Formats: sequence, structure tokens, C-alpha cells
Amino acid sequence: MEIQELHRGRLIDHIQLIVRDLAASQKFYSAVLDVLNIPIGGTGDGYFWADELVISTADSPAATGQLTGRHHLAFQAQDRAMVDAFYKAALDHGGKGNGAPGLREYHPDYYAAFVLDPDGNNIEAVYHGKANRSAASVKVTF
Repeated sequence: MEIQELHRGRLIDHIQLIVRDLAASQKFYSAVLDVLNIPIGGTGDGYFWADELVISTADSPAATGQLTGRHHLAFQAQDRAMVDAFYKAALDHGGKGNGAPGLREYHPDYYAAFVLDPDGNNIEAVYHGKANRSAASVKVTF
């Protein structure tokens, strides 16, 4: 796998989810990540990746042979409309609703939606409201 560009400096470095059906997961994640403007970065033997997320089968070289399931992963959305679009894309591509888009009480303006992916992992898209960032990310080029 040839990596040409990475963005680092955000809260999550990477998360690996081990899934039963790689094709179903790739269909699901391709749809929801497309809505969030996160491209699939590449694929390999038993896995694919996007930014800090790796999805693999239990028998891929990166896994330990076990289905893990029931993980929670939150993606950052750029606005409420993106959260809504994430939820719709997820439901249209094999996800199950686990919390429709709406405000949550975690902090003011926390707007999120939750879905279960094809393996039961709890996947969230969240918009934290208007905020200032010192930088979007750190760009690393190889």
C-alpha cells in the first residue's frame, strides 16, 4: 500500500473495526464517508482504510482472528445537514437506526445521529456547533 498524504493532529489516530462481511462493510462505509467528504484511501488483502479508520476481516494480517463488534466511532460533520445526510446514507446502505439526528445534551449545540453498521458497531456523525480551530489538521506527505 502506498500512502501519499495523511492528516494528523485530531483526537483519533486510528480505529480498526473487524467485520464479518468486508463487501457489505465497504458498501456501507463508502456511502457514509462519501457524505462526510472522507475518501476511501485504499484497499488491501482483507481490508480497506479511510483516514484514521481501518476496516478488516478477522483473517486479515492486521487482525487477531476475532470479530470485535459493538465499538463506537464518531465522525466529525461540517454542519447539521451533513449529520442528516450521514443518517440517511447509512440507513440506505445496510445500517440500522440507533438514534435519529437531533440535539443531544452532551454540550450546547451537540447535534448527532447514531447508526449500527452491518456488524453492530455504533457509528455516529456529530456537529459540535460553531467553533474555532487552530488548524484543520497537520498534513503529512510521504
